[in-house]
Amino acid sequence: MSGDASVAVSLKPGITLYLIRHGETDWNRESRYQGQRDIPLNETGIAQARRHGEILKGIVPSVANFDFVSSPLQRAVETMRLTRSALGLDPDAFRTAPEIVELSYGHWEGELAAELPARDPEGVAGKSADPYGWRPQGGESYRDLEQRVSAWLASLSTDTVAVSHGGVSRVARGALLGIDRAFVPFLEVPQDRILKLANGKMQWI
Repeated sequence: MSGDASVAVSLKPGITLYLIRHGETDWNRESRYQGQRDIPLNETGIAQARRHGEILKGIVPSVANFDFVSSPLQRAVETMRLTRSALGLDPDAFRTAPEIVELSYGHWEGELAAELPARDPEGVAGKSADPYGWRPQGGESYRDLEQRVSAWLASLSTDTVAVSHGGVSRVARGALLGIDRAFVPFLEVPQDRILKLANGKMQWI
């Protein structure tokens, strides 16, 4: 475990980031590792995405000057389109950023979490010993993910609504809030809430 609790990056002064995890997919429901596999939303995920737009419409006076950015994976893009539609905006008028694509789980992608102890006991043991630094075959560690997400966070120049993934949400909080990296892989990542990050603080909406 890293034991590192330093703040790696900060948002520029005055900037607010509304960070949304994509809506639920069937693979989420099954506890199957998705990583960078391109899986669509299910009906629950569609409803969650619409809810995000309704919530934002109620708390943000104007999004005219906001940047809207999504991971390029289908489940994030779908979530962004539905969120923007609920806000009364052109559903396709946003950009994608490969920097906020999900953590790659390499050879674990497509596997059920419940079956991995039997299918890959060495990998499970490695992940248990160092959840932040462990890297699956052909994949990324949380440390790798934080490096690319931190660069993206530092680049934000205006208030932003971003749709991304569970791993990205975790490392963003670790980097911005100085959370001990040993705990980062275990942070909650609800799909029916919006994470507001601003001024070194966080709030679930």
